[in-house]
Amino acid sequence: MVYAIVRAGGRQEKVSVGDFVTLNRVAGEAGSTIELPALLLVDGEKVTSAADELAKVKVTAEVLEDLRGPKIVIQKYKNKTGYKKRQGHRQELTKVKITGIDA
Repeated sequence: MVYAIVRAGGRQEKVSVGDFVTLNRVAGEAGSTIELPALLLVDGEKVTSAADELAKVKVTAEVLEDLRGPKIVIQKYKNKTGYKKRQGHRQELTKVKITGIDA
């Protein structure tokens, strides 16, 4: 089984060919192809982690859609002062499909 650990949107994700991954928003239209930098490559029993060998590895993904995550409610409250604040946030995300891991 071939899989790779890639850096995507400030996080690291374990991916293999055919996986669907949700990342922080990346630039690109739906249907376009992006390349993700590999940090580790596992090909059966062989593990590659050297930087010069990983520079040759290409992990390609197809952008499927842009979406937004669930709403997070942020509430602040201070007792006896009458201070309260309510704020919401929805993270912008991109769903991608891993199309190839070329070593």
